[in-house]
Amino acid sequence: MTAPAAGAGTPGATVGKPASGIRLGPLRRIPIVLRLVLAVAAAMTVVLVSAAGFVYWRVEFALDQQLDGDLSAYEADLVHSLTGRTPAPRGPEGSVYQIVRPDGRVLHAGPELSDERLLTPADLAAVARGATVQHDVGALLPIDPAALRLRATRVRLPGRTLVVVAAMERAHRDEALRELLAQLAIAAGLTLLASSLVGYRTARAALGPVERYRRSAAELADHTAGTRLPVPADRDDELTRLGHTLNGMLDRLEDAAERERRFLADASHELRTPLALLRAELDVALHRPRTAAELTDTLAAVDAEVQRLVDLTNALLDLEEIGGTERVTRTPVDVESLVRSTVDPYRTNAGRGRRALTVDAESVTARVDARWIRPALGNLIDNALRHGTGDVRITAVVRDGRLRLSVADEGTGFPPGFLPHAFDRFSRAETSRSTPGSGLGLAFAAAVAASHGGVAHADNTADGAVVTLDIPC
Repeated sequence: MTAPAAGAGTPGATVGKPASGIRLGPLRRIPIVLRLVLAVAAAMTVVLVSAAGFVYWRVEFALDQQLDGDLSAYEADLVHSLTGRTPAPRGPEGSVYQIVRPDGRVLHAGPELSDERLLTPADLAAVARGATVQHDVGALLPIDPAALRLRATRVRLPGRTLVVVAAMERAHRDEALRELLAQLAIAAGLTLLASSLVGYRTARAALGPVERYRRSAAELADHTAGTRLPVPADRDDELTRLGHTLNGMLDRLEDAAERERRFLADASHELRTPLALLRAELDVALHRPRTAAELTDTLAAVDAEVQRLVDLTNALLDLEEIGGTERVTRTPVDVESLVRSTVDPYRTNAGRGRRALTVDAESVTARVDARWIRPALGNLIDNALRHGTGDVRITAVVRDGRLRLSVADEGTGFPPGFLPHAFDRFSRAETSRSTPGSGLGLAFAAAVAASHGGVAHADNTADGAVVTLDIPC
């Protein structure tokens, strides 16, 4: 028989709750400002109580030393009077005494004490053993006008043993301590109130930017383009840096949304024409019976449009990927090997047109992402072969920590009005749709250069057109 799984069928078992059963404390529902004020108040309370306790202890210690000194001197005078058989001395103001037998019976006492017994049986037993007993009678609070501090010691006389009890009133000492307690309580209360107020104002001032950021973020939910959090320009604290970070995040989100919008717009715009041509070819083919040669021509036209769709889709996806890349993966690569490996696949196509591809590349090392540099350079070579004439010259040099890749042809160059828009998406010098290409090659090359922190530029020279990628390496 198989034992049931742990927890299976257990009455009252709750699914989805943590085993510890820990619940969020009520403090987590309190606003942060109030929590900070409570924390400041708690910390200040500990500090103030500690400081007040230390001050009270030091003052009490000083008062007790003075009182104990007077009490010891008075007790010594009383013992001397007994051993010298002289009258009891007149002690300081507030002093009283008793002469007690070991059984507790009072033999002599000051008028203020008369026959009141100050010592307990335990005190008498301790004094009988030779100990000196000292303790207080009456409490500090509530006020006790008969509060005393007494000191009892044993005195051996010829033929008998007596106990001398010297006592001092604590009225002045207790009054000073009570006054000190009142002043400390008032000072601590005012200090705690002031520190709580300062803590509250400081917390509000510190968290004020956070609340402003929250309100601005709520307004951003309406997707107002270009709206950013109000970050002060004259500060450089943690909250200011947080604001800059959030604004940077908003910039990246807006860029991503813009890239997505452009991608959808470009795709819908550019894919519409080949799809319409495909539909037209198929409609014509289905409209009436056709010969095998006509069907072959139709299929060839359809194949060309499908290939154009594939090339356009791949170009759009590549451009979107490099545009969304936050940083490229730079690795050391040999520039000459990189350029020659990129150029070689185009030599066959160039040979068909009786055109030459010449490479002038330095054998140096550059830190770039060859995964993106290779297709970007390939697009420049392909453009030169498609739209230029004559030989194509590819140069690669490294100067001052920058890699410069140039592709030049011997054609007529770019039309003057086209140069400012040469790297725009779908920008083409020829407006005819029959010309091969999608108008994304230069845009892709420029995006690769930008992802490396570089730039791309196109120029016309006396020999033809030249496009250069200038990339830090």
